[in-house]
Amino acid sequence: MKHVINIYEAKTHLSRLVDEAGQGADIVIARAGKPIARLCRIQPKARKRKLGILDGRFKIPDDFNAPLPDDVLAAFTGTD
Repeated sequence: MKHVINIYEAKTHLSRLVDEAGQGADIVIARAGKPIARLCRIQPKARKRKLGILDGRFKIPDDFNAPLPDDVLAAFTGTD
């Protein structure tokens, strides 16, 4: 939702306008009917992912990618 507010009203109701902007409203502040500023929500920056933080904390077994035993496969597929 977009509001156009004159500068006097923006000064008078700044707290309310900031709350509305925090909820996603886009507020345009105007002087003498001409837009001069916009009040909108700031999107938080995505945190950069750090790779390899668990390096050396556990060991992957050598047979990790080995085929499953027949009885385990049968349990998954529902066959006997």
